[in-house]
Amino acid sequence: MDTATIPEPISPVKDFLSKPQKLLIDGKRIDASNGETFEVADPSTNTILTRVPKGGKEDINLAVKAARNAFENGPWRKITVSERGKLIWKLADLIEARTEEFAQLETLDNGKPLAIARAADVPLVIDHFRYYAGMASKIHGESIDISVPYAPGAEFLDFTLREPMGVVGQIIPWNFPLLMAAWKLGVALAAGNCVVLKPAEQTPLSALHLADLFAEAGFPDGVVNIVTGFGDAGSYLANHMDVDKVAFTGSTEVGHEIVKASAANLKRVSLELGGKSPSIVFPDADLDIAAQGVAGAIFFNQGQCCCAGSRLLLHKDIYSDVIERVADQAKNIKVGPGMCPDTNMGPLVSREQQEKVLSYIRSGEMAGANTLTGGKAIGGNLEKGCYVEPTVFENVDQKMKIVKEEIFGPVVVAAPFEDIDSVIARGNDTEYGLAASVWTKDINKAHKVAKGLKAGTVWVNCHNIFDAAAPFGGYKRSGFGREMGIHALENYTQVKNVIIQLNN
Repeated sequence: MDTATIPEPISPVKDFLSKPQKLLIDGKRIDASNGETFEVADPSTNTILTRVPKGGKEDINLAVKAARNAFENGPWRKITVSERGKLIWKLADLIEARTEEFAQLETLDNGKPLAIARAADVPLVIDHFRYYAGMASKIHGESIDISVPYAPGAEFLDFTLREPMGVVGQIIPWNFPLLMAAWKLGVALAAGNCVVLKPAEQTPLSALHLADLFAEAGFPDGVVNIVTGFGDAGSYLANHMDVDKVAFTGSTEVGHEIVKASAANLKRVSLELGGKSPSIVFPDADLDIAAQGVAGAIFFNQGQCCCAGSRLLLHKDIYSDVIERVADQAKNIKVGPGMCPDTNMGPLVSREQQEKVLSYIRSGEMAGANTLTGGKAIGGNLEKGCYVEPTVFENVDQKMKIVKEEIFGPVVVAAPFEDIDSVIARGNDTEYGLAASVWTKDINKAHKVAKGLKAGTVWVNCHNIFDAAAPFGGYKRSGFGREMGIHALENYTQVKNVIIQLNN
């Protein structure tokens, strides 16, 4: 494909990319304290989109100070919960009015197909903020009927309050930049916290565009602060002694460092980390639907999903049939720039990620895995981009890196199984436990496998289904805490117990 044929972005996106990018600190758009910037590239062509501030320690300090002042002294604490919900809803309205702008920025910055960003990412963001806009007025405590054995005859009124954590640091990944920001911001703001958000350096643009909307929505200065930068900025935020809670989505390795950083002031931590999720197909499944579903489970978003169905476990009686169907689907995926309307799968997010995925593919081939399809970078007219062919491996064993480790690319490893007990054991034979999918028409079988799998989400006859009300998070090294739904409030509120003696 000639890059000249790639559709150009709409005028508001061009205008956004052409203007100087700024941090958001205390309601002001400012440069990084050191004056430094860094380039942001379009992974479909590796051309430079714009430059953004390279925030560092001083900027994190300023942002945390602004958030602390807004939390302790600003109007945010005095705003009613109803008004807080209205502000979040207004933010959702402003995003909805700019749906195409945000969708195109996600595609240019991340590489994903525009059709996906337009139909899924941005609508999910809007729905998420509206869900938590409604939740703002539904956060409440409880009354408790207590007995105090050493105070006979005394009467007490015991009740709890749910209060915000305070200043929250949020570090988000590059695979769903705007959606991950919404997952973090919606619940934090609904609970009454103030936030310092650090986007991934690969994909900061939608967060910076979002930064333009908080003042317009009516949020007080300092309630939301956005600092772009590299890993050192995230480290400063995680280590900051005046941050009460840190939320992180990303790699398990960095998650370990976040936990270590939290020890200094025992800040609250929630982590959504890596995955190596199994897609399990039984012979009684609708094989047409299952083959399409498990292919989508791994190739959606270029395989750059923490819950991607990267391990394909097929019953031995249907193994050959289904693996052939999945390989055929992989061969027929239209790979190209995300801005092109006929693209099914875009580039990986960066040259670094492309090389990482290719190195895993090489390790699988060297270990003896059989490549049914794919396995290479895409050259020709796409050579300048960060493309990797949709890849299907078979003849794998549990010792291989491609089976054990998270690849985070369009690579699936397939293996046969014989019965329910063996596939549950195989599904759990991983250090991760984020998600899984089970494909069967037998509801009893589905329940047994879902119960047996050690995973935070189990989909049945579907994969990658998300909703603002449905909790999402992991077992084992996939992290702890839940995003979305009422369960996410546990990460952003603390419980105060009040006991009043009534018969003094």
